[in-house]
Amino acid sequence: MKIFIPLLFCLSITIFSTAQERKITVKGIVTNTNSALEEVDVRSQKTGKSINTDEKGRYELTTTPGDILYFSYPGLATVEIILEDVTSVLNIKMNSELNLLDEVVLDQTRSKTQQELKREYTTNKNLINTAYGILDRNTSSGPLRIVDKSEMNSSGFDLASALIYRFPGIRVVRPPENFTKPTIYLRGSSNSPAIYDVDGVLLKDFPDFLLLDNIERVAVLNGLAIVAKYGGIARGGVIDINTKTGSNFSSSGLTGTVDKALLRNNNYEELALTQNQVGKNLPEYMKAFRKAGSEKEAIRLYREISKSYGSYVYFVLDAFNYFSTYWNNSDFADQILSEHWDSFKLNPVALKALAYLYQELGENEEAHEILREVFILRPNYAQSYRDLAMSYSNIGEYRSALDMYARYKYLLEEGFMPDDKDDFSQFLDRELCNFLALHGKSLTGWDHRKDCPGKKDSGGTFMVFEWNDGEAEFNLQFINPENRYFVWEHSLKADPERIRDEKIKGYSCQEFLVDGNLEGSWQVNLKYLGNKSLTPTYLKATIYYNYGTKAERQESKVFRVSLKDVSQNLFHFNNSSSHKNY
Repeated sequence: MKIFIPLLFCLSITIFSTAQERKITVKGIVTNTNSALEEVDVRSQKTGKSINTDEKGRYELTTTPGDILYFSYPGLATVEIILEDVTSVLNIKMNSELNLLDEVVLDQTRSKTQQELKREYTTNKNLINTAYGILDRNTSSGPLRIVDKSEMNSSGFDLASALIYRFPGIRVVRPPENFTKPTIYLRGSSNSPAIYDVDGVLLKDFPDFLLLDNIERVAVLNGLAIVAKYGGIARGGVIDINTKTGSNFSSSGLTGTVDKALLRNNNYEELALTQNQVGKNLPEYMKAFRKAGSEKEAIRLYREISKSYGSYVYFVLDAFNYFSTYWNNSDFADQILSEHWDSFKLNPVALKALAYLYQELGENEEAHEILREVFILRPNYAQSYRDLAMSYSNIGEYRSALDMYARYKYLLEEGFMPDDKDDFSQFLDRELCNFLALHGKSLTGWDHRKDCPGKKDSGGTFMVFEWNDGEAEFNLQFINPENRYFVWEHSLKADPERIRDEKIKGYSCQEFLVDGNLEGSWQVNLKYLGNKSLTPTYLKATIYYNYGTKAERQESKVFRVSLKDVSQNLFHFNNSSSHKNY
Protein backbone atom coordinates (compact mmCIF):
# COMPACT_ATOMS: atom_id res chain seq x y z
CA MET A 1 0.00 0.00 0.00
CA LYS A 2 1.32 3.41 -0.94
CA ILE A 3 1.57 5.55 2.19
CA PHE A 4 0.65 9.22 2.18
CA ILE A 5 2.35 11.15 4.97
CA PRO A 6 0.45 14.39 5.75
CA LEU A 7 2.04 17.57 7.05
CA LEU A 8 0.91 16.94 10.66
CA PHE A 9 2.81 13.68 10.63
CA CYS A 10 5.97 15.28 9.28
CA LEU A 11 5.73 17.91 12.00
CA SER A 12 5.48 15.14 14.58
CA ILE A 13 8.89 13.86 13.47
CA THR A 14 10.33 17.31 14.12
CA ILE A 15 8.71 17.36 17.56
CA PHE A 16 10.13 13.89 18.22
CA SER A 17 13.67 15.07 17.49
CA THR A 18 13.46 18.02 19.85
CA ALA A 19 11.09 16.87 22.62
CA GLN A 20 13.72 15.07 24.63
CA GLU A 21 15.94 18.16 25.04
CA ARG A 22 13.52 19.72 27.54
CA LYS A 23 14.93 19.86 31.07
CA ILE A 24 13.16 18.03 33.90
CA THR A 25 13.88 17.96 37.63
CA VAL A 26 13.56 14.57 39.30
CA LYS A 27 13.47 14.03 43.06
CA GLY A 28 12.40 11.41 45.55
CA ILE A 29 13.32 9.19 48.47
CA VAL A 30 15.24 5.89 48.34
CA THR A 31 14.32 3.20 50.86
CA ASN A 32 15.04 -0.41 51.77
CA THR A 33 12.54 -2.32 53.94
CA ASN A 34 10.76 0.98 54.68
CA SER A 35 13.94 2.65 56.00
CA ALA A 36 15.59 5.62 54.30
CA LEU A 37 18.94 4.87 52.65
CA GLU A 38 21.79 7.36 52.95
CA GLU A 39 24.70 7.50 50.48
CA VAL A 40 22.87 5.77 47.64
CA ASP A 41 24.67 6.61 44.39
CA VAL A 42 22.28 8.15 41.85
CA ARG A 43 23.95 8.41 38.45
CA SER A 44 22.81 9.90 35.13
CA GLN A 45 23.72 7.90 32.04
CA LYS A 46 23.60 10.96 29.77
CA THR A 47 25.89 13.20 31.79
CA GLY A 48 27.83 10.63 33.78
CA LYS A 49 27.33 12.78 36.87
CA SER A 50 26.21 11.27 40.15
CA ILE A 51 24.91 12.46 43.52
CA ASN A 52 24.32 10.71 46.84
CA THR A 53 21.13 10.58 48.87
CA ASP A 54 21.13 12.46 52.17
CA GLU A 55 20.48 11.08 55.65
CA LYS A 56 16.74 10.96 54.91
CA GLY A 57 17.23 9.13 51.62
CA ARG A 58 16.40 12.20 49.56
CA TYR A 59 17.90 13.18 46.20
CA GLU A 60 17.22 15.73 43.45
CA LEU A 61 18.79 16.26 40.02
CA THR A 62 18.08 17.93 36.69
CA THR A 63 18.31 16.07 33.39
CA THR A 64 16.25 15.41 30.22
CA PRO A 65 13.56 12.87 29.22
CA GLY A 66 15.04 9.63 27.96
CA ASP A 67 17.94 9.71 30.40
CA ILE A 68 18.55 6.60 32.50
CA LEU A 69 19.10 6.92 36.24
CA TYR A 70 21.00 4.20 38.09
CA PHE A 71 20.46 3.79 41.84
CA SER A 72 23.21 1.67 43.42
CA TYR A 73 24.10 0.68 46.97
CA PRO A 74 26.44 -2.06 48.28
CA GLY A 75 24.63 -5.36 48.76
CA LEU A 76 21.45 -4.19 47.04
CA ALA A 77 20.36 -4.73 43.46
CA THR A 78 20.96 -1.72 41.22
CA VAL A 79 17.72 -0.07 40.04
CA GLU A 80 17.56 1.32 36.51
CA ILE A 81 14.84 3.83 35.58
CA ILE A 82 14.29 5.35 32.13
CA LEU A 83 12.91 8.86 32.56
CA GLU A 84 9.79 10.00 30.74
CA ASP A 85 8.60 13.45 29.77
CA VAL A 86 6.42 13.72 32.90
CA THR A 87 8.83 12.18 35.40
CA SER A 88 9.22 14.42 38.42
CA VAL A 89 8.95 12.17 41.49
CA LEU A 90 10.65 8.78 41.77
CA ASN A 91 10.49 7.08 45.16
CA ILE A 92 12.73 4.04 44.84
CA LYS A 93 12.55 0.81 46.86
CA MET A 94 15.80 -1.16 46.70
CA ASN A 95 15.97 -4.91 47.30
CA SER A 96 18.65 -7.46 48.16
CA GLU A 97 20.91 -8.44 45.29
CA LEU A 98 20.82 -11.92 43.77
CA ASN A 99 23.29 -12.33 40.90
CA LEU A 100 22.01 -15.73 39.90
CA LEU A 101 19.61 -15.67 36.96
CA ASP A 102 20.15 -12.49 35.00
CA GLU A 103 17.64 -11.27 32.47
CA VAL A 104 20.35 -11.52 29.80
CA VAL A 105 22.34 -14.71 29.31
CA LEU A 106 25.49 -15.11 27.23
CA ASP A 107 25.80 -17.29 24.16
CA GLN A 108 29.48 -17.26 23.18
CA THR A 109 30.21 -13.56 22.51
CA ARG A 110 26.66 -12.27 21.95
CA SER A 111 24.13 -11.61 24.70
CA LYS A 112 20.58 -12.90 24.34
CA THR A 113 17.54 -11.35 25.88
CA GLN A 114 14.64 -13.32 27.31
CA GLN A 115 12.61 -12.44 24.21
CA GLU A 116 15.31 -13.95 21.99
CA LEU A 117 15.42 -17.07 24.13
CA LYS A 118 11.64 -17.38 23.83
CA ARG A 119 11.95 -17.33 20.06
CA GLU A 120 14.61 -20.07 20.26
CA TYR A 121 12.77 -22.22 22.79
CA THR A 122 11.01 -24.51 20.31
CA THR A 123 14.19 -25.46 18.46
CA ASN A 124 16.79 -25.25 21.25
CA LYS A 125 16.48 -28.22 23.59
CA ASN A 126 19.04 -26.68 25.96
CA LEU A 127 16.46 -24.15 27.17
CA ILE A 128 14.02 -24.55 30.04
CA ASN A 129 11.41 -22.02 31.12
CA THR A 130 11.26 -21.25 34.86
CA ALA A 131 9.35 -18.93 37.16
CA TYR A 132 12.32 -16.53 36.90
CA GLY A 133 12.92 -16.63 33.16
CA ILE A 134 14.39 -19.01 30.61
CA LEU A 135 17.59 -20.86 31.56
CA ASP A 136 20.18 -22.08 29.07
CA ARG A 137 21.98 -25.25 30.09
CA ASN A 138 25.18 -23.99 28.42
CA THR A 139 25.34 -20.79 30.45
CA SER A 140 23.49 -21.58 33.68
CA SER A 141 25.05 -20.72 37.03
CA GLY A 142 24.74 -24.29 38.32
CA PRO A 143 24.10 -27.92 37.32
CA LEU A 144 21.15 -28.20 34.97
CA ARG A 145 19.83 -31.42 33.48
CA ILE A 146 17.12 -31.14 30.79
CA VAL A 147 15.10 -33.91 29.14
CA ASP A 148 13.03 -33.24 26.04
CA LYS A 149 9.66 -34.88 25.34
CA SER A 150 11.29 -37.21 22.81
CA GLU A 151 13.44 -38.67 25.60
CA MET A 152 10.60 -39.17 28.06
CA ASN A 153 9.35 -42.67 28.83
CA SER A 154 5.68 -42.20 27.95
CA SER A 155 4.86 -45.74 29.13
CA GLY A 156 5.55 -44.77 32.74
CA PHE A 157 2.76 -44.78 35.30
CA ASP A 158 3.12 -41.05 35.85
CA LEU A 159 5.71 -38.27 35.73
CA ALA A 160 7.55 -39.62 38.79
CA SER A 161 8.09 -43.06 37.25
CA ALA A 162 9.20 -41.45 33.97
CA LEU A 163 11.76 -39.28 35.79
CA ILE A 164 13.40 -42.22 37.54
CA TYR A 165 14.69 -43.54 34.22
CA ARG A 166 16.01 -40.20 32.95
CA PHE A 167 17.55 -38.56 36.05
CA PRO A 168 19.97 -40.75 38.04
CA GLY A 169 19.81 -40.38 41.81
CA ILE A 170 16.14 -39.49 42.03
CA ARG A 171 14.31 -41.18 44.92
CA VAL A 172 10.53 -41.55 44.76
CA VAL A 173 8.58 -42.32 47.93
CA ARG A 174 4.95 -43.34 47.45
CA PRO A 175 2.76 -43.45 50.56
CA PRO A 176 0.50 -46.55 50.55
CA GLU A 177 -2.56 -44.49 51.43
CA ASN A 178 -2.04 -42.11 48.45
CA PHE A 179 0.00 -43.88 45.79
CA THR A 180 -0.57 -41.16 43.16
CA LYS A 181 0.89 -38.41 45.40
CA PRO A 182 4.58 -39.39 45.68
CA THR A 183 7.35 -37.34 47.26
CA ILE A 184 10.53 -36.91 45.20
CA TYR A 185 14.04 -36.42 46.61
CA LEU A 186 16.95 -35.35 44.40
CA ARG A 187 20.50 -36.63 44.59
CA GLY A 188 22.80 -34.34 46.53
CA SER A 189 19.93 -32.45 48.16
CA SER A 190 19.04 -32.35 51.84
CA ASN A 191 16.36 -34.47 53.42
CA SER A 192 13.84 -31.96 52.10
CA PRO A 193 11.69 -32.99 49.13
CA ALA A 194 11.86 -31.23 45.79
CA ILE A 195 9.30 -28.62 44.77
CA TYR A 196 7.77 -28.27 41.31
CA ASP A 197 7.89 -25.33 38.91
CA VAL A 198 5.14 -25.97 36.35
CA ASP A 199 5.24 -23.30 33.65
CA GLY A 200 6.22 -20.69 36.23
CA VAL A 201 3.87 -21.66 39.07
CA LEU A 202 5.45 -23.20 42.17
CA LEU A 203 3.85 -26.25 43.75
CA LYS A 204 4.80 -28.17 46.88
CA ASP A 205 2.67 -31.19 46.03
CA PHE A 206 3.38 -33.61 43.21
CA PRO A 207 1.46 -32.43 40.08
CA ASP A 208 -0.57 -35.61 39.54
CA PHE A 209 -2.91 -33.69 37.26
CA LEU A 210 -0.29 -33.55 34.49
CA LEU A 211 -0.50 -35.97 31.58
CA LEU A 212 2.79 -37.27 30.23
CA ASP A 213 1.64 -36.54 26.68
CA ASN A 214 1.31 -32.86 27.57
CA ILE A 215 4.89 -32.47 28.84
CA GLU A 216 7.29 -30.64 26.54
CA ARG A 217 10.45 -30.55 28.64
CA VAL A 218 11.65 -31.36 32.19
CA ALA A 219 14.72 -30.15 34.08
CA VAL A 220 16.18 -30.87 37.50
CA LEU A 221 17.70 -27.94 39.40
CA ASN A 222 19.51 -28.82 42.60
CA GLY A 223 22.63 -26.66 42.79
CA LEU A 224 22.66 -23.93 45.44
CA ALA A 225 23.38 -21.15 42.96
CA ILE A 226 20.73 -22.15 40.48
CA VAL A 227 17.87 -22.53 43.00
CA ALA A 228 18.66 -19.57 45.27
CA LYS A 229 16.07 -17.34 43.62
CA TYR A 230 13.38 -19.76 44.74
CA GLY A 231 14.29 -19.16 48.39
CA GLY A 232 14.20 -21.58 51.30
CA ILE A 233 11.26 -23.51 49.87
CA ALA A 234 13.67 -24.97 47.29
CA ARG A 235 16.28 -26.35 49.67
CA GLY A 236 15.43 -29.84 48.36
CA GLY A 237 15.83 -28.73 44.74
CA VAL A 238 13.37 -27.94 41.94
CA ILE A 239 11.82 -30.10 39.26
CA ASP A 240 10.98 -27.72 36.43
CA ILE A 241 8.23 -28.86 34.06
CA ASN A 242 7.31 -27.15 30.80
CA THR A 243 4.03 -28.29 29.28
CA LYS A 244 3.08 -28.07 25.62
CA THR A 245 0.18 -25.72 26.30
CA GLY A 246 1.84 -23.62 28.98
CA SER A 247 5.17 -22.94 27.24
CA ASN A 248 3.97 -21.99 23.78
CA PHE A 249 6.15 -19.02 22.82
CA SER A 250 4.40 -18.47 19.52
CA SER A 251 4.45 -15.36 17.37
CA SER A 252 0.88 -14.41 18.22
CA GLY A 253 1.95 -12.10 21.01
CA LEU A 254 -0.97 -13.23 23.15
CA THR A 255 -0.85 -14.26 26.77
CA GLY A 256 -2.89 -17.47 27.04
CA THR A 257 -4.45 -16.95 30.43
CA VAL A 258 -6.74 -19.94 30.40
CA ASP A 259 -3.94 -22.41 29.61
CA LYS A 260 -2.03 -21.45 32.72
CA ALA A 261 -5.08 -21.39 34.97
CA LEU A 262 -6.28 -24.82 33.82
CA LEU A 263 -3.02 -26.66 34.26
CA ARG A 264 -2.26 -26.07 37.89
CA ASN A 265 -3.61 -26.99 41.26
CA ASN A 266 -3.25 -23.38 42.40
CA ASN A 267 -6.60 -22.88 44.09
CA TYR A 268 -7.80 -19.37 44.76
CA GLU A 269 -8.44 -19.01 48.49
CA GLU A 270 -7.95 -15.33 49.36
CA LEU A 271 -10.69 -12.72 49.50
CA ALA A 272 -10.37 -9.63 47.32
CA LEU A 273 -11.82 -6.29 48.32
CA THR A 274 -14.92 -5.23 46.42
CA GLN A 275 -14.97 -1.86 44.68
CA ASN A 276 -17.31 -0.60 47.41
CA GLN A 277 -14.74 -1.55 50.04
CA VAL A 278 -11.98 0.09 48.02
CA GLY A 279 -14.14 3.21 47.88
CA LYS A 280 -13.77 3.63 51.64
CA ASN A 281 -10.13 4.57 51.00
CA LEU A 282 -10.89 7.40 48.58
CA PRO A 283 -9.67 10.96 49.34
CA GLU A 284 -11.63 12.90 51.94
CA TYR A 285 -13.01 15.27 49.32
CA MET A 286 -14.58 12.32 47.48
CA LYS A 287 -16.17 11.09 50.69
CA ALA A 288 -17.60 14.59 51.16
CA PHE A 289 -18.98 14.59 47.61
CA ARG A 290 -20.72 11.26 48.17
CA LYS A 291 -22.46 12.59 51.27
CA ALA A 292 -23.98 15.51 49.35
CA GLY A 293 -27.77 15.33 49.56
CA SER A 294 -28.42 17.15 46.30
CA GLU A 295 -26.67 18.23 43.13
CA LYS A 296 -26.82 21.83 44.30
CA GLU A 297 -25.06 20.85 47.53
CA ALA A 298 -22.45 18.90 45.54
CA ILE A 299 -21.68 21.94 43.36
CA ARG A 300 -21.36 24.11 46.46
CA LEU A 301 -18.92 21.58 47.95
CA TYR A 302 -16.91 21.53 44.72
CA ARG A 303 -16.56 25.32 44.74
CA GLU A 304 -15.37 25.22 48.34
CA ILE A 305 -12.97 22.28 47.99
CA SER A 306 -11.48 23.51 44.72
CA LYS A 307 -10.04 26.51 46.59
CA SER A 308 -7.60 24.08 48.23
CA TYR A 309 -7.32 21.30 45.61
CA GLY A 310 -7.97 23.09 42.33
CA SER A 311 -4.33 22.90 41.25
CA TYR A 312 -4.24 19.13 41.83
CA VAL A 313 -5.02 17.53 38.50
CA TYR A 314 -6.32 14.30 40.07
CA PHE A 315 -8.89 16.27 42.09
CA VAL A 316 -10.11 17.73 38.81
CA LEU A 317 -10.36 14.23 37.30
CA ASP A 318 -12.23 12.98 40.37
CA ALA A 319 -14.65 15.90 40.28
CA PHE A 320 -15.19 15.51 36.54
CA ASN A 321 -15.96 11.79 36.90
CA TYR A 322 -18.20 12.37 39.93
CA PHE A 323 -20.46 14.90 38.25
CA SER A 324 -20.48 12.93 34.98
CA THR A 325 -21.50 9.62 36.52
CA TYR A 326 -23.21 10.34 39.85
CA TRP A 327 -25.29 13.35 38.76
CA ASN A 328 -25.19 12.73 35.00
CA ASN A 329 -24.28 16.40 34.56
CA SER A 330 -21.83 16.40 31.66
CA ASP A 331 -22.17 20.15 31.15
CA PHE A 332 -20.92 20.97 34.63
CA ALA A 333 -18.25 18.26 34.37
CA ASP A 334 -16.95 19.89 31.17
CA GLN A 335 -17.04 23.25 32.91
CA ILE A 336 -14.75 21.85 35.60
CA LEU A 337 -12.27 20.82 32.92
CA SER A 338 -12.45 24.21 31.28
CA GLU A 339 -11.70 25.96 34.56
CA HIS A 340 -8.59 23.84 35.16
CA TRP A 341 -7.40 23.06 31.63
CA ASP A 342 -3.95 24.52 32.29
CA SER A 343 -3.30 21.54 34.60
CA PHE A 344 -3.92 19.14 31.70
CA LYS A 345 -2.63 20.65 28.50
CA LEU A 346 1.03 19.68 28.95
CA ASN A 347 0.45 16.54 31.04
CA PRO A 348 0.01 13.47 28.82
CA VAL A 349 -0.45 11.16 31.84
CA ALA A 350 -3.45 13.19 33.07
CA LEU A 351 -4.78 13.54 29.52
CA LYS A 352 -4.72 9.77 29.02
CA ALA A 353 -6.68 9.30 32.26
CA LEU A 354 -9.23 11.82 31.01
CA ALA A 355 -9.51 10.01 27.66
CA TYR A 356 -10.14 6.74 29.52
CA LEU A 357 -12.99 8.36 31.47
CA TYR A 358 -14.55 9.77 28.31
CA GLN A 359 -14.34 6.34 26.66
CA GLU A 360 -16.00 4.67 29.62
CA LEU A 361 -18.81 7.25 29.35
CA GLY A 362 -19.18 6.39 25.66
CA GLU A 363 -18.16 9.91 24.62
CA ASN A 364 -15.74 8.81 21.91
CA GLU A 365 -15.59 12.14 20.08
CA GLU A 366 -14.37 13.90 23.24
CA ALA A 367 -11.90 11.09 23.98
CA HIS A 368 -10.58 11.39 20.43
CA GLU A 369 -9.78 15.08 20.83
CA ILE A 370 -7.88 14.33 24.04
CA LEU A 371 -5.87 11.54 22.40
CA ARG A 372 -4.93 13.91 19.58
CA GLU A 373 -3.40 16.15 22.25
CA VAL A 374 -1.49 13.19 23.68
CA PHE A 375 -0.20 12.35 20.21
CA ILE A 376 1.14 15.88 19.74
CA LEU A 377 2.87 15.72 23.13
CA ARG A 378 4.22 12.20 22.59
CA PRO A 379 4.96 11.59 18.89
CA ASN A 380 7.87 9.34 19.93
CA TYR A 381 5.62 6.91 21.84
CA ALA A 382 4.41 3.82 20.00
CA GLN A 383 1.28 3.82 22.17
CA SER A 384 0.27 7.23 20.77
CA TYR A 385 -0.15 5.79 17.27
CA ARG A 386 -2.06 2.76 18.45
CA ASP A 387 -4.39 4.82 20.68
CA LEU A 388 -5.18 7.34 17.95
CA ALA A 389 -5.78 4.58 15.38
CA MET A 390 -8.23 2.86 17.74
CA SER A 391 -9.88 6.21 18.49
CA TYR A 392 -10.39 6.97 14.80
CA SER A 393 -12.00 3.55 14.44
CA ASN A 394 -14.29 4.21 17.42
CA ILE A 395 -15.65 7.37 15.79
CA GLY A 396 -16.08 5.71 12.39
CA GLU A 397 -13.16 7.40 10.58
CA TYR A 398 -11.71 4.15 9.29
CA ARG A 399 -9.46 5.67 6.60
CA SER A 400 -7.74 7.83 9.20
CA ALA A 401 -7.38 4.81 11.49
CA LEU A 402 -5.64 2.88 8.72
CA ASP A 403 -3.37 5.87 8.06
CA MET A 404 -2.25 5.87 11.72
CA TYR A 405 -1.28 2.20 11.56
CA ALA A 406 0.59 2.92 8.32
CA ARG A 407 2.40 5.88 9.86
CA TYR A 408 3.74 3.79 12.70
CA LYS A 409 4.95 1.12 10.25
CA TYR A 410 6.62 3.84 8.19
CA LEU A 411 8.43 5.21 11.24
CA LEU A 412 9.72 1.73 12.08
CA GLU A 413 10.93 1.14 8.55
CA GLU A 414 12.68 4.52 8.36
CA GLY A 415 14.33 4.17 11.76
CA PHE A 416 12.46 7.00 13.49
CA MET A 417 11.11 4.61 16.15
CA PRO A 418 12.95 1.91 18.12
CA ASP A 419 12.91 -1.43 16.33
CA ASP A 420 10.02 -3.49 17.64
CA LYS A 421 9.83 -7.18 16.77
CA ASP A 422 8.38 -8.45 20.00
CA ASP A 423 5.20 -8.17 22.05
CA PHE A 424 3.95 -4.69 21.13
CA SER A 425 4.51 -5.13 17.39
CA GLN A 426 2.66 -8.46 17.47
CA PHE A 427 -0.13 -6.85 19.46
CA LEU A 428 -0.42 -4.04 16.91
CA ASP A 429 -0.38 -6.50 14.01
CA ARG A 430 -3.25 -8.42 15.58
CA GLU A 431 -5.29 -5.25 16.06
CA LEU A 432 -4.58 -4.16 12.49
CA CYS A 433 -5.66 -7.54 11.14
CA ASN A 434 -8.83 -7.39 13.19
CA PHE A 435 -9.47 -3.88 11.88
CA LEU A 436 -9.00 -5.07 8.28
CA ALA A 437 -11.28 -8.05 8.92
CA LEU A 438 -14.05 -5.67 9.94
CA HIS A 439 -13.47 -2.68 7.64
CA GLY A 440 -10.65 -3.44 5.20
CA LYS A 441 -12.68 -4.65 2.23
CA SER A 442 -14.88 -1.55 2.13
CA LEU A 443 -11.82 0.71 2.41
CA THR A 444 -9.23 -0.94 0.21
CA GLY A 445 -10.74 -4.00 -1.42
CA TRP A 446 -8.28 -6.17 0.53
CA ASP A 447 -9.06 -9.68 1.65
CA HIS A 448 -7.85 -9.75 5.26
CA ARG A 449 -7.27 -13.51 5.03
CA LYS A 450 -4.62 -12.79 2.42
CA ASP A 451 -2.98 -9.89 4.23
CA CYS A 452 -3.10 -11.56 7.67
CA PRO A 453 -2.04 -15.16 6.98
CA GLY A 454 -1.97 -17.70 9.73
CA LYS A 455 -4.71 -16.10 11.84
CA LYS A 456 -7.03 -18.77 13.16
CA ASP A 457 -10.19 -18.87 15.19
CA SER A 458 -9.45 -19.23 18.87
CA GLY A 459 -12.75 -18.41 20.56
CA GLY A 460 -13.15 -17.07 24.05
CA THR A 461 -12.73 -13.54 25.34
CA PHE A 462 -10.09 -11.02 24.31
CA MET A 463 -9.03 -8.29 26.75
CA VAL A 464 -6.69 -5.31 26.57
CA PHE A 465 -5.43 -3.59 29.70
CA GLU A 466 -3.95 -0.08 29.46
CA TRP A 467 -2.56 2.25 32.12
CA ASN A 468 -1.88 5.96 31.98
CA ASP A 469 1.33 6.06 34.07
CA GLY A 470 4.44 4.33 32.74
CA GLU A 471 5.75 3.87 36.29
CA ALA A 472 2.70 1.89 37.44
CA GLU A 473 3.43 -1.55 38.91
CA PHE A 474 0.77 -4.15 39.65
CA ASN A 475 -0.25 -7.80 39.48
CA LEU A 476 -3.31 -8.98 37.54
CA GLN A 477 -4.93 -12.17 38.77
CA PHE A 478 -7.34 -14.23 36.64
CA ILE A 479 -9.54 -16.77 38.46
CA ASN A 480 -11.31 -19.34 36.32
CA PRO A 481 -14.72 -20.98 36.99
CA GLU A 482 -12.95 -23.86 38.77
CA ASN A 483 -11.47 -21.38 41.25
CA ARG A 484 -7.91 -21.69 39.94
CA TYR A 485 -5.83 -18.67 39.12
CA PHE A 486 -3.02 -17.24 37.03
CA VAL A 487 -1.07 -14.07 37.90
CA TRP A 488 0.57 -11.67 35.44
CA GLU A 489 3.22 -9.59 37.21
CA HIS A 490 4.07 -6.12 35.95
CA SER A 491 6.87 -4.67 38.05
CA LEU A 492 10.51 -3.70 37.83
CA LYS A 493 11.40 -6.46 40.28
CA ALA A 494 9.46 -9.24 38.53
CA ASP A 495 10.20 -8.33 34.89
CA PRO A 496 12.82 -5.58 34.43
CA GLU A 497 13.27 -6.44 30.76
CA ARG A 498 9.60 -5.82 30.02
CA ILE A 499 9.61 -2.50 31.91
CA ARG A 500 12.70 -1.36 30.01
CA ASP A 501 11.09 -2.32 26.70
CA GLU A 502 7.97 -0.31 27.55
CA LYS A 503 10.01 2.79 28.35
CA ILE A 504 12.21 2.57 25.26
CA LYS A 505 9.34 2.01 22.82
CA GLY A 506 6.71 4.00 24.67
CA TYR A 507 3.81 1.69 25.35
CA SER A 508 1.72 0.73 28.38
CA CYS A 509 -0.70 -2.05 27.53
CA GLN A 510 -1.07 -5.82 27.60
CA GLU A 511 -3.47 -8.16 25.83
CA PHE A 512 -4.90 -11.42 27.13
CA LEU A 513 -6.87 -14.15 25.41
CA VAL A 514 -9.03 -16.39 27.58
CA ASP A 515 -9.93 -19.26 25.27
CA GLY A 516 -13.24 -21.05 25.27
CA ASN A 517 -12.12 -24.34 26.80
CA LEU A 518 -13.59 -23.43 30.17
CA GLU A 519 -16.90 -21.64 29.97
CA GLY A 520 -18.43 -19.75 32.83
CA SER A 521 -17.78 -16.77 35.08
CA TRP A 522 -14.21 -15.53 35.43
CA GLN A 523 -12.92 -13.04 37.99
CA VAL A 524 -10.17 -10.46 37.50
CA ASN A 525 -8.35 -9.08 40.55
CA LEU A 526 -5.66 -6.44 40.90
CA LYS A 527 -2.89 -5.91 43.43
CA TYR A 528 -1.54 -2.40 42.93
CA LEU A 529 2.12 -1.93 43.87
CA GLY A 530 2.44 1.83 43.27
CA ASN A 531 3.96 4.18 40.70
CA LYS A 532 6.95 5.62 42.62
CA SER A 533 4.91 8.70 43.58
CA LEU A 534 1.83 9.55 45.64
CA THR A 535 -0.52 9.99 42.69
CA PRO A 536 -3.17 7.46 41.60
CA THR A 537 -2.96 5.37 38.44
CA TYR A 538 -5.81 4.94 35.98
CA LEU A 539 -6.24 1.44 34.56
CA LYS A 540 -8.55 0.76 31.62
CA ALA A 541 -9.78 -2.71 30.71
CA THR A 542 -11.43 -3.28 27.32
CA ILE A 543 -13.25 -6.60 26.95
CA TYR A 544 -14.05 -7.83 23.43
CA TYR A 545 -16.74 -10.40 22.71
CA ASN A 546 -17.05 -12.08 19.29
CA TYR A 547 -13.68 -10.51 18.49
CA GLY A 548 -13.03 -10.07 14.78
CA THR A 549 -16.58 -10.76 13.63
CA LYS A 550 -19.38 -8.46 12.50
CA ALA A 551 -21.01 -9.14 15.86
CA GLU A 552 -17.99 -7.88 17.78
CA ARG A 553 -18.85 -5.77 20.78
CA GLN A 554 -16.72 -4.25 23.47
CA GLU A 555 -17.03 -2.68 26.86
CA SER A 556 -14.55 -0.49 28.71
CA LYS A 557 -14.06 -0.29 32.46
CA VAL A 558 -11.83 2.32 34.11
CA PHE A 559 -10.37 2.04 37.60
CA ARG A 560 -8.71 4.71 39.70
CA VAL A 561 -6.18 2.74 41.76
CA SER A 562 -4.18 4.06 44.69
CA LEU A 563 -4.66 1.53 47.50
CA LYS A 564 -1.45 -0.51 47.53
CA ASP A 565 -0.52 -4.11 48.37
CA VAL A 566 -4.06 -5.46 48.75
CA SER A 567 -6.05 -7.60 46.36
CA GLN A 568 -9.12 -5.91 44.93
CA ASN A 569 -11.71 -7.30 42.57
CA LEU A 570 -11.98 -5.39 39.30
CA PHE A 571 -14.74 -7.23 37.47
CA HIS A 572 -16.24 -10.54 36.40
CA PHE A 573 -16.87 -11.66 32.83
CA ASN A 574 -18.62 -14.59 31.25
CA ASN A 575 -16.40 -16.67 28.98
CA SER A 576 -17.97 -18.70 26.17
CA SER A 577 -16.67 -20.81 23.30
CA SER A 578 -19.20 -19.06 21.09
CA HIS A 579 -16.99 -15.96 21.11
CA LYS A 580 -15.08 -16.67 17.92
CA ASN A 581 -12.15 -14.73 16.50
CA TYR A 582 -12.08 -13.98 12.82
